[in-house]
Amino acid sequence: MTQKLNYLKESPSQTAGPYVHIGLAPGAAGFDIYREELGWDIAGPNAKGEPIRVEGIVIDGTGSPIKDVLLEAWQANSAGVYPHPEHPGEVEEGFRGWGRVITDFATGEWGFDTVKPGPVMGRNGRMMAPHINLWIVARGINVGLNTRLYFEDETEANAADPVLNLIEWERRRATLIAKRSERDGQTVYRFDLKIQGEDETVFFDI
Repeated sequence: MTQKLNYLKESPSQTAGPYVHIGLAPGAAGFDIYREELGWDIAGPNAKGEPIRVEGIVIDGTGSPIKDVLLEAWQANSAGVYPHPEHPGEVEEGFRGWGRVITDFATGEWGFDTVKPGPVMGRNGRMMAPHINLWIVARGINVGLNTRLYFEDETEANAADPVLNLIEWERRRATLIAKRSERDGQTVYRFDLKIQGEDETVFFDI
């Protein structure tokens, strides 16, 4: 009996893969199931504010890119309002504030287009700096990882942000800051995530 078990393959039931793309982003896995892939359009055509591109890569503990990651993003609009029934008419028509992307199977790069969110009022009445919430899942990750992306050009707002100030070490806070650049007239924010090891990205227990 033991000898036969040695030839059995690992079960996928203990992690998010290898079927995560088929279930959550089937078009990227080569399955033409939906007329429109769910989650690709975060802001919609009527969104106000600064159009931005967010890009990055997810790195494992050995420094290698993880090439089968799925990311979900949640954000407020440029006025700092999330789409919600409690805020009727306060977000632009078509603004979802939510998106889903996967990494490139060859390079591990991921990215999405949206608008830069505005400051958001927190539950405790303190203003939070502009940010995008990210949830990451991949083969080998038993529980999805939650983190935040902040913007390096929001220095004053970041310094007062109640969540960033929960992180004691400045070097650890820096793992949540996306770097700004310009490419072909477009604002691009680079946000690489490191799952393990030195300078591991800060993840939150939500």
